[in-house]
Amino acid sequence: MTASRGTMERVEGYRERPVAPGVVLWASDGSATTILPDGCLDLIWNGAGLVVAGPDAAARHHAGGPPHTGLRFSHGRGPAHLGVRADELRDTTAPLAAVWSDAAARELTERVADDPARVLPGLATLPGADDRFGARVFAALQRGAGVAGLADALGTTTRTLHRRCLPVFGYGPQHLGRILRLQRALARARAGTPWAEVAAVEGFADQPHLAREVRALAGTTPGRLLQ
Repeated sequence: MTASRGTMERVEGYRERPVAPGVVLWASDGSATTILPDGCLDLIWNGAGLVVAGPDAAARHHAGGPPHTGLRFSHGRGPAHLGVRADELRDTTAPLAAVWSDAAARELTERVADDPARVLPGLATLPGADDRFGARVFAALQRGAGVAGLADALGTTTRTLHRRCLPVFGYGPQHLGRILRLQRALARARAGTPWAEVAAVEGFADQPHLAREVRALAGTTPGRLLQ
């Protein structure tokens, strides 16, 4: 199974539903899977404790294990909710106690252990946790905006935009844009659009260029990614 943390979907052994703007509650049966990058932070109950999964720069393989339940924070909302810079957790999964104080992590862990699917959604709407900058940047790049044009729209420089994106997404806007373009391409291919047409519509130089991006970000070929 290949799952994207950033798209709404239901596949065998996995389900998810939105619980707040930019926040999704998800559950997995623990099957082995390849998780595609998405610029999100996840707070996950793994059956033994709470961990925070940082944003991945490329695909991450999960070898399988016990069922998991988690909250996925998209649109740059994770750092504001969890109180951590996204770039400090890039390509990393850390115990919640490494992010919060021991007492706060222990208190939440004890509450979540009783009923993860009931308790976790309550963390999706913490007061003061809105990040409008992150939401605006994510939405623009999700639509396919260019980095230079986005910087102009925000009244800043590309260098400053890159610096501001690091703590929010874990990487700069150019890399996040590549990730979101791959997600759009995959969605079109899943809907039956031929890869050559997908490449043209999504602005790749040609189909080999798309294949190179799939290899770089997903670690496989376009055909295998669909499978």
